[in-house]
Amino acid sequence: MTKAEEEARALLDLGHSVVERATAAGADVAEAGIHSGSHLSVKVRKGEPELVEEAGSRALGLRVMVGKRVASTYTSDLSEAGKRTLIEDALELARLSESDAFAGPPDPSDLSSPSQWKDLDTFDEGVSRISADEALERALQGERAAFDFDPRISNSEGASFTRARGVSALVTSSGFMGSDYGTYASMVVNPVADDEGGKKRSGYHWTAARHYADLEESPAVGEEAARRTIAQLGAKKLPTQELPVVFDKDAARSILGLFAGCILGGSIWRKSSYLVDRVGTRVASDLVDIVDDPLLARAPGSRAFDGEGLLSRRNVVVESGVLKSYLMDTYSARKLALKSTASAARSPSGGVSPSSSNLMLKASSQSRDELLADTKHGLYVTGMMGFGFNAVTGDFSRGASGFLIEGGRLSHPVSEITISLNLDQLLQRIDAVANDLDHRTAVASPTFRVSAMTLAGS
Repeated sequence: MTKAEEEARALLDLGHSVVERATAAGADVAEAGIHSGSHLSVKVRKGEPELVEEAGSRALGLRVMVGKRVASTYTSDLSEAGKRTLIEDALELARLSESDAFAGPPDPSDLSSPSQWKDLDTFDEGVSRISADEALERALQGERAAFDFDPRISNSEGASFTRARGVSALVTSSGFMGSDYGTYASMVVNPVADDEGGKKRSGYHWTAARHYADLEESPAVGEEAARRTIAQLGAKKLPTQELPVVFDKDAARSILGLFAGCILGGSIWRKSSYLVDRVGTRVASDLVDIVDDPLLARAPGSRAFDGEGLLSRRNVVVESGVLKSYLMDTYSARKLALKSTASAARSPSGGVSPSSSNLMLKASSQSRDELLADTKHGLYVTGMMGFGFNAVTGDFSRGASGFLIEGGRLSHPVSEITISLNLDQLLQRIDAVANDLDHRTAVASPTFRVSAMTLAGS
């Protein structure tokens, strides 16, 4: 038995004990979620260490139901007194809360079992073994490569390396017991270059993976960060106009993240999404397929079962531009008179809500370069800033930077502009999708092009 498996077994035993005690004390339903984790974060700047932080944590979250009254609470005190107080507080809060007709655990027949769980290869002991010295050296290598790449790199906002390891367990009075463990490591390099008029241009590049071997080499990360920073020198505004806009995969991921918040069951029953009552209708162009897949090996959002113990499954959210499903936990599904999509996430505090896992806009066969070559005039967006999005109406407006596209090639850099269009229209105007999808993050998209957006500039 590995160390992670031993930890998981201990957490399951702890959860089982707490659930038994909570039901004996008067809970009709008790669910315990326990997490044990550690992380290391380092940062260097201009060749010198700025931060070394290493910490461990343990948390026990408890959700109880007394009739249709629900309460959640948590503690990091796992002593006998701490567990006793946790149970007493949860039951007292439940008895003080309002009754909710939709409250309740999943049907026991819907719960998954170990024989159904897929090994998703989310744990790498090599990540756990990364020392502070090794993390610092990787960060230093990345920053050094950025400075060496071009003499115009004159400063740095730093280079950071982070690794995390976690083991969790879920035990419910409905009969579910399951554990999960994972690792994740990432590195980012953020160089700065001097531009005309005393302006500073900052760029970045990053790598992230569940497994250490899947990380990009540190010098390559630094060189790409420097390349992106230098490319921004001489950036200028564009005149106000309407034109095609190509979102690179990081900017496209940000757009998909906005959409993700609008398809969650909680947003739908609260009517805080522009997608209310839109299942079966067109919400994007026929080039757009969006899926939520928790069963991808080594991906950041992968999980064998959801936060309520239901077997994870691949959910088709948008197919050929038509909205097929929301992402729901048991509660939001009941509110909407639908079935859970096994999309529950459980917070450390014990609360449960719907969440995406690995949400992605599917790639096509066209390369990014082919997509650009097919764009005779337009804007290539590599960065966005601000929070200009209204989920209820879908209205979208963000500051942006990137490059002008002329004759199918990237031309001069562009900054200090604003792009805007209702998200519903934006997705329906996607007329090209590239093949450069990767899974560094749990929300992922390839580069795509929107046929026309309003650009506000000079």
